[in-house]
Amino acid sequence: MQLDATDRRILAVLQKAGRISNADLADRVNLSASACHRRVQRLEEEGYIRDYVALLDARKLNRPTTVFVEITLSGQADEVLDAFEREVRKIPDVLECHLMAGSADYLLKVVAEDTEDFARIHRAHLARLPGVAQMQSSFALRTVFKTTALPL
Repeated sequence: MQLDATDRRILAVLQKAGRISNADLADRVNLSASACHRRVQRLEEEGYIRDYVALLDARKLNRPTTVFVEITLSGQADEVLDAFEREVRKIPDVLECHLMAGSADYLLKVVAEDTEDFARIHRAHLARLPGVAQMQSSFALRTVFKTTALPL
């Protein structure tokens, strides 16, 4: 399925205002409500819209500290990668895990209350991950900007 300009407008609006009513969405993208609803359903069925979520405020939930952790594994065998990926998924404080090209094998995005909480996460979870040879953590001092919206 190819996206046309109207599909892209729908996706742009939904990325910023996922709870918008179909009638308001239709007005914003210049469609009838029924045509807009059909398009949104098609975008969902085709997998362009994967899910709808609520974005929470980390500060209000006492998780204001973001730490990026570079991890180098002891080897690149499929068993090592699979074991690491299986276990890292179980850590609730890890928001993202990316297999990397470059000096580190993985990059994790971790949230914590503060440095002491990160030390706890490190001891209890990160240091116990299978196959880890080296780990380097970098604390974000301030988030300059953050978005979940993909460029369309």
